[in-house]
Amino acid sequence: MLGLPAHVTACLFDLDGVLTQTARVHNAAWAETFDEFLRRWSEATGEPFRPYDPGDDYNRYVDGRPRADGVRTFLASRQITLPEGEPGDPPTVDTVNGVGNRKNVVLLQRIHEDGVLAYQGSVDYLHAARAAGLRRAVVSASANAGDVVAAAGLEPLIEARVDGVVARQHGLRGKPHPDTFLAGAELLGVRPDEAAVFEDALAGVAAGRAGNFGLVVGVDRVGQADALREHGADIVVRDLSELLPGGQTRPGRADPTDAGLGGAGTADAGPEVVR
Repeated sequence: MLGLPAHVTACLFDLDGVLTQTARVHNAAWAETFDEFLRRWSEATGEPFRPYDPGDDYNRYVDGRPRADGVRTFLASRQITLPEGEPGDPPTVDTVNGVGNRKNVVLLQRIHEDGVLAYQGSVDYLHAARAAGLRRAVVSASANAGDVVAAAGLEPLIEARVDGVVARQHGLRGKPHPDTFLAGAELLGVRPDEAAVFEDALAGVAAGRAGNFGLVVGVDRVGQADALREHGADIVVRDLSELLPGGQTRPGRADPTDAGLGGAGTADAGPEVVR
């Protein structure tokens, strides 16, 4: 049932690109932020201006990572090193944290202007998971995950949340390290091998594999199925509706039908949102 092995009793969902259609909003905010910075860098150094690539650059350097890691990793790909600064740096400062905070200002503006949409297949899957007694948590690198979950109307379907704020407070390393997913499993009271990870980012599926979770589901929204498999996805789907009865999955390292389908879980313990 629900495309999961019998021993899996909990689901750990990435947010942007898995449950909500905010990955494109994040990407647009990164493009605006990085291109503005890169133009100024080009003018100051005489280096040719090469814009941020919302395809390759986003998937390789930014997607699924904590904000500061995304800034640091992308700029390193352009041989640019900035001072780290402090988490509270204003968005006008050219530090890793300042550029990240600039992106956050742009992101929040776009969210407020455009709103947040959830993928219907993901909403259906969340309802089915709750009905099946599966525990459910969001694990996101975004510091704005709470706002996004609320704006998308998903709060009644989510029991716990580990986001960028929680990771910073508790010193959890970001994806591709498994720390945040492990924290999500702990909040739900399950072992890693009893939880399934649902991720659209390469760094996220790598984190799921590194944490030895019971199943890693890659969600291919942008045509990177092979890369998701290479980074550790057990199965790859285009949408979570494919895991519902009557859906179809594309195998990665292993097809869950080979392991037997389950879905029996613990009773819904009610909201336990981490803020």
